[in-house]
Amino acid sequence: MKHTASLDDVLAEVAVLVRPHFGKGRTASYIPQLAGVDPKKFGMAICTIKGEESVIGDADEPFSAQSITKLFSLGLALNAIGDEVWTRVGKEPSGTPFNYLSQLEQEEGIPRNPFINPGALAVTDILLDVVKSPDAFVRDFMGMLANAPLTIDEAVATSELETGHKNRAITNLMRGFGTITHPVDAVMEAYCRQCAVTITCRQLARAALPLAAKGFSPIVEETVFHERLNRRLNALLLTCGIYDSVGSFAYRVGLPAKSGVGGGIVAVVPGQATIAVWSPELDRFGTSVVGASALEHFSQLTNCSVL
Repeated sequence: MKHTASLDDVLAEVAVLVRPHFGKGRTASYIPQLAGVDPKKFGMAICTIKGEESVIGDADEPFSAQSITKLFSLGLALNAIGDEVWTRVGKEPSGTPFNYLSQLEQEEGIPRNPFINPGALAVTDILLDVVKSPDAFVRDFMGMLANAPLTIDEAVATSELETGHKNRAITNLMRGFGTITHPVDAVMEAYCRQCAVTITCRQLARAALPLAAKGFSPIVEETVFHERLNRRLNALLLTCGIYDSVGSFAYRVGLPAKSGVGGGIVAVVPGQATIAVWSPELDRFGTSVVGASALEHFSQLTNCSVL
């Protein structure tokens, strides 16, 4: 990252630049427990591989990680069974919404990538071969990397499980094709509970730091992804991490990133730092409006785009 101002000054400037974007999106109303989150919340955190941290706003307030957890569940699955993951999940951008059904049926139950809902459900099914409770496995892995105990919001998990009719249809469809091998109820419960992990921006930036450090976590002083796997995770983030607006995000921001409908986004500056931002109002693709704007301004101010 090239900047003359301190990271604190950069974040302060970003916080001013994003103000016009508040009110341009909506919270995730299809998940009742997320609909009531204060839309004016905004937090941002940066964690460098050298141990420097900078935060602003609501960076220490927990929010629902949602699909950001898919990054960590995929890493765990690849660590567990390696490239066998790719026999059940693809690596291509979907070009369709994250819960799209017809594409999945046309392609005989093989999801396009592990970051759309069908792909993440397939990864959950894989983890059920490895551990009894994939949700706790993912929560504890993220917590270890963040050096902080994380929790699962039971109200959010229940809300998602009770209203996740389309995800249940997706899981049943993949079960019919043999992509899913465990009972649908078990996969759904583990997936919804995983998505309900709560985390702060500061914790999320720390948890994702191995992606900026060739798989090594400076927080826990341990290699969690071998270098080849780390490169592949970053590649998937760049091409698939922001659903069907990934091209626009790459054009604007130019960083590998993963978003969640809780309003969080985590981005990676390879070899340098991770950035986590949270603001609950979403665009029509399910990505934080203010969060994407914040990362765009940060990328421009620091010239940290990888593209």
